[in-house]
Amino acid sequence: MEHFAEMLLGWYDCNARVLPWRDEPTPYRVWISEIMLQQTRVDTVKPYFERFIGDLPTVQALAEVSEDKLLKLWEGLGYYSRALNLKKAANVIVKDFGGQIPSDIEQLKTLPGIGPYSSGAISSIAFGKKATAVDGNVLRVIARITADRGDITDVNVKKQIGQLVYDLLPAERMGDFNQALMELGATVCVPNGAPKCGECPVQSLCKGFEQGIAEQLPTKKAKTARKVETKTVLIIEHNGSYAIRQRLNERLLSNLWEYPIFDGHLTADECKDELEKLGIVCNKMFTLKKAKHIFTHMEWHMIGYLIISKQAERSEEFVWVTKEQIQKQYSLPTALKKYTEVLMQFSEEQLFSSLTCDKT
Repeated sequence: MEHFAEMLLGWYDCNARVLPWRDEPTPYRVWISEIMLQQTRVDTVKPYFERFIGDLPTVQALAEVSEDKLLKLWEGLGYYSRALNLKKAANVIVKDFGGQIPSDIEQLKTLPGIGPYSSGAISSIAFGKKATAVDGNVLRVIARITADRGDITDVNVKKQIGQLVYDLLPAERMGDFNQALMELGATVCVPNGAPKCGECPVQSLCKGFEQGIAEQLPTKKAKTARKVETKTVLIIEHNGSYAIRQRLNERLLSNLWEYPIFDGHLTADECKDELEKLGIVCNKMFTLKKAKHIFTHMEWHMIGYLIISKQAERSEEFVWVTKEQIQKQYSLPTALKKYTEVLMQFSEEQLFSSLTCDKT
């Protein structure tokens, strides 16, 4: 294993993907990219990263941006608490660190949204500090190389792997080493299928390959079954505008905007009863297709209706906005993407030909 870093870095120099945050690894760009990449695919992140940096190129700009604009920039990436924590951390950096992202790993950990992995990645990649960045890719790679059958969700196993990675860090290019390990896990020692052992630069050191068990590793306990919640989504049109409301400051989809949503799968008559309570007259109702969205620990199974109302009382619970405002100003969660697509394509003529219209 004394040659591990040399072999890995040699492979990385020839095979590293070209990614926008690698072109100019400033502390700010590294920080933003690492937060975006949490639980999100690289190809998904690339356009978001470029747009985000284009609109908010500095820590100061991030600290000053309105929450609505920030969430609109993040719209579609999911896990919106990441965006809110970025702004909170930017305010701390401006206030307590003179606008300069700290290089010390312990100081980085004090910032909202930055944990052991992110602090190690930022410290090593942006500042060249000796620090590890152990994510799921790295846990998988090391478990296979060492033929470790320990449960990688176990704290002690993670600690042992983290120590081994620290011991393998080269004297120079610590950031490149960490990125190379992650790159190996993302492109060669892949999850959810057979690793591409024939392409692996460290195959000769891999005990998992030697013992023929690489594909069986890593070991991790089965995930708890996700809770299923049923929802009814209402798209309500009134004089060319649509009703949306802002979610409370809750853990799930905090502060994002949404169409009126009710628990359970409501019948058309039950929806009309709910609308009546809100002072909204249902003149026409179209039944929309079902949709499903999977969160980390939960699933939403949704049905939807599009309501055309000629009479709707103004309510503090909703705001009425146009399609253009939804596109440019208000951030709605990806969970409601299918219903937003319906809204954007909406014309009564199309709906009459493609959807079920209930009685007026």
